Amino acid sequence: MAKNKVIYLSGPIMDEHLGEARAWREKAKELLRGEFKLLDPMRRKFEDHQVDSSNEIVEFDLQDIRDADIILVNYNKPSIGTSMEVFYAAHNLGKFVVAFSPFEFKDCSPWMVRYCTKILPSLESSCSYIINHFSSDIDRYE
Repeated sequence: MAKNKVIYLSGPIMDEHLGEARAWREKAKELLRGEFKLLDPMRRKFEDHQVDSSNEIVEFDLQDIRDADIILVNYNKPSIGTSMEVFYAAHNLGKFVVAFSPFEFKDCSPWMVRYCTKILPSLESSCSYIINHFSSDIDRYE
């Protein structure tokens, strides 16, 4: 039996309304439930803008990215942290990065286009893409 893939949920937190930062992650958990292990950075209780928490926040997120097989990205607005996570995952670690975004291609940052493996228009289409290509019950040698 194949091991379930691990997915890190990347997206704006610091400058996002907490309800919005949590809502899409909860929806992703529903859509991918049982098939994948999800790493949600919001499970930790840190306060932004506190010096003693900043290094911990970044290091815990980087560890989650190292532990993940796939990065699911909410690219709903420019975000320094999200961009750094995408670059680290794709460039440094060679991870598969699936993003969803309301932006048309012409409005996307070239950096996000370069380092996201796939950018789709919605969370639902991104989750379907992940299920179709990374489900543990897929026989890859048919």
